[in-house]
Amino acid sequence: MRDGGRLAAAIEVLTEIEQRKRPVRLALKAWGDAARYAGAKDRAFVSGLVLDVLRRRRSLAWRMGEDTPRAAALGALAFEWAWRLERIAEAAGDEPHGPGPLSEAERTALMHPASLDDAPAPVRGDYPDWLDAPMARAFGEDRAAEGQALAERAPVDVRVNLLKTDPERALKALQPLHAQQVEVLPTALRMPALDPTTRSGALEAIPQFSKGWFEVQDLGSQLAAAAAGEVAGKQVLDLCAGGGGKTLALAGTMGNTGQIYAYDSDARRLADTVRRGERAGVRNLQVRSPIQPDALKGLDGRMDLVFIDAPCTGTGSWRRHPDTKWRLSPEALAKRQADQDQVLEDGARFVKPGGRIVYVTCSILPDENEDRVAAFRERYPEFVVRPASDDPKLAANLTPDGFLRLSPRASQTDGFFVAVLEKPR
Repeated sequence: MRDGGRLAAAIEVLTEIEQRKRPVRLALKAWGDAARYAGAKDRAFVSGLVLDVLRRRRSLAWRMGEDTPRAAALGALAFEWAWRLERIAEAAGDEPHGPGPLSEAERTALMHPASLDDAPAPVRGDYPDWLDAPMARAFGEDRAAEGQALAERAPVDVRVNLLKTDPERALKALQPLHAQQVEVLPTALRMPALDPTTRSGALEAIPQFSKGWFEVQDLGSQLAAAAAGEVAGKQVLDLCAGGGGKTLALAGTMGNTGQIYAYDSDARRLADTVRRGERAGVRNLQVRSPIQPDALKGLDGRMDLVFIDAPCTGTGSWRRHPDTKWRLSPEALAKRQADQDQVLEDGARFVKPGGRIVYVTCSILPDENEDRVAAFRERYPEFVVRPASDDPKLAANLTPDGFLRLSPRASQTDGFFVAVLEKPR
């Protein structure tokens, strides 16, 4: 495909997302199924441009003076991809493949875009207006800067599986992908964010990946799992295990001692956990499926740790899923808060005296974080908040109450919140 056809395809996908409120993954798949002629590089280009537009949708509209998929796509080529005006004009006017020649207004906007200096915080930070109040609660005057960081492309992080290898050997295996060690966590390796037109999937081609040497996992997620502390030989329940990423991180720390139970209210989310666990060499894992009656029978009051990776809005993962911030609504946030209250309620009964709950969200909103912990402690005042980390390298990320708050701007991770709640003996 020529640049004009790729640009027109991106605008088509963006229009589909806007008009039908479709997730970007489904919209891109529908276009790809219909465009059998498109090669791998064409698909990477269209996907990359669509995602970059969704990351910067509001600021692009402000700079272009027009809030349309076409204007945003043209703006992204100029302001994010650094295309010269001549190249953009050639692609747009490419007959019959391009979306149509540039108008004079578009040329003016591309050459002299509106300044963001006086734009409201939600425009500068690229998030919906209704989220400005909770963003202000979380970040104050820095909320626009935090939003901008959440609109950047994310690097690729992997967690070294200590059951199979060590960081030095894993780093050597990943050198073709320019992996680097992360100072804050020895088992974390990082590769730079891909160019938006580059095909992904190279990690899976590394032979050691299929051998279980490492798992793709954001550094923030790894730090959240590390907040569980010393778990070797312990009884651990991962109550919202999902696909098993943090389950495997906990299992790796346990070193096949003790017992870890993986449960999720949606049995489908557990489908890959057994397979991934076998590949990782985990031998102390029990998957408890909700398909079975009384799936968690016998665990009440026995757990040293109940790990709760709570269902949330996912506002901390906007770098990776930028379309979700435009679909999020106050009603969806309220629903998630109810889910979080319920899962904390469910988890409390499994904690033994002296045990802990580690409550985690991939959200940056206090409504899902501090507020939920406060509501839980009103119902269970015996639980005491403990510092979520004693690592000096994370001291700047601890709130005055001892919670761990991570974000792309503050910690170069996805947005995460971690609270540790201990039940006295």
